[in-house]
Order: sequence, then structure tokens, then C-alpha cells
Amino acid sequence: MADSDSKNKEDELAGTEQPFVAHLMELRDRLLYCVYGMAIAGILLAVWPGPGGLIDIIAMPIRAHMPPDAKLIAVGVFSPFFVPLKVLMMAAVLLALPWLMYQAWMFVAPGLYTHEKRFALPLIIFGSLLAYAGIAFVQLFVLDKMFGFIQKFTPAAVAATPDISSYVEAILSLYLAFGVAFQVPIVVMLLVRFEMVTIEKLRSFRGYFIVVAFIVAAVLTPPDVVSQLALAIPMCVLYEVGIIGAKYFSRVSKAPEDEEADSSSTTPP
Repeated sequence: MADSDSKNKEDELAGTEQPFVAHLMELRDRLLYCVYGMAIAGILLAVWPGPGGLIDIIAMPIRAHMPPDAKLIAVGVFSPFFVPLKVLMMAAVLLALPWLMYQAWMFVAPGLYTHEKRFALPLIIFGSLLAYAGIAFVQLFVLDKMFGFIQKFTPAAVAATPDISSYVEAILSLYLAFGVAFQVPIVVMLLVRFEMVTIEKLRSFRGYFIVVAFIVAAVLTPPDVVSQLALAIPMCVLYEVGIIGAKYFSRVSKAPEDEEADSSSTTPP
């Protein structure tokens, strides 16, 4: 009876194999669905708030520290057209992010075991929420404090009128840096789940990670102490969150045979 049960577990994915061409066609379909989702998101954002409205939203942090009548300038000839279009495309990707992650999930789900599906989808959702949290943190806190810090060092004889193109590139790089850095708990939990490291080693590595976090912040953020601290400190906090979550995550995501082995090993003879 036990042999038949183990055979059924081993054969859970039996018959789900597909030819290589079928995998390519499935990948093509999922990529097309992603493009359709981003196109719909772009159309919705183009209708409201529109490219100009998106520029106004992302320019709010720096305009709060500029003179009342001051505006961002467009140095390039084509900047008034291409910069709002670039912002619209990036906003469409962010709006469609859950849909994109869902398509990635649908592509890999047929090749996963039941216990793997149980934790893969929550990780995808959690990772998307962390990315949104990182971007919101930049927009609502980091930019305001960073530009306030920078404006204090601007000489009175200098008119701070940044170029819209360089401004958009700077904040998009910050969005990307914080969105990726906020994935620290996901990385920590996966490392523990796949037994690449143990929770004890992660705890002992805590001091080294603080140094790594500040080095990463110094590389990815502008050369001001506010933005560097704003990235390094959340990374350290999220590292602790990952350690706490890893213990629970590694327990609930075990394969059935691993759970049976653990229970049998703890059962007294």
C-alpha cells in the first residue's frame, strides 16, 4: 500500500509533458497576453489621467521644493513628446504587473507539484505587493526628503530648474532599485526553502547584511545620505521579515513525503 502511494506521488506530473514546440506556442500565447494587458493598461492611463497628468504626479515631489511659478524644463527637441510617452509606458507596466505575474504563473504552473503550487502563487502575489510598496515608498517619502535635502545646498544665485528627461530617468531608476530591493524577504524565504542556507546562518549573517545593504544603497541611489538611508534601512528591516517568514514558509511548503518523513522521525518507536 505504501509503495502504491509513493508511486502515485511520483507520477503526479506523469502525462503532463509537452513537446518543445508546444512549450514555445504556450510561451508565445502568454507573451501576447502580457502585451494585450499592457496595451489595455496604457489606453486606460492615456484616457485618464493622461501622459500630462502622469508627469504632474511624478513631478509633485520636486515641484514642492521649487519656487511657486517654477517648472521643469525640456532641453531636448523631442523631450516634450518622448518623456511623457516613456512615463506612460512605465506606468502601464506597473498597472499591469499583477496580470503579467499571473501569466508567468500560468506558464509554469503545469510543471509544478501540488505542494509547489501551494506556495508559488502566494509568493508571486507577495512579490508584486512588495514591488508596489517599494515604488510607493519612493514616491511618497524618499523623493520629498531627498529633494528637500538637496535644495538646502542650492546657492541663492542658482535657479534649480531640472530637465524633465534627466528627472524622469533618475526617479525611474529609483523606482526600479526600491522595487527590486523590497524583494529581500522573497529571496530569503526561497533560500531557506530550497535548503541553500539555514535560518541560523541567516541570523549570524545579519551584521554582514547590514554592510551589504549600505553598499547596495550607495551604488543604486543618488549621492545623498537621505536616499541611501531610505534604501538601506528598509532592506535591513525586510531581511528580518524574511528570516521570520522563512521559518513558517519552509514548514508549510514541504512536500507530503517530507512531512511524513519528519513525522516518522519524531514519532517514538
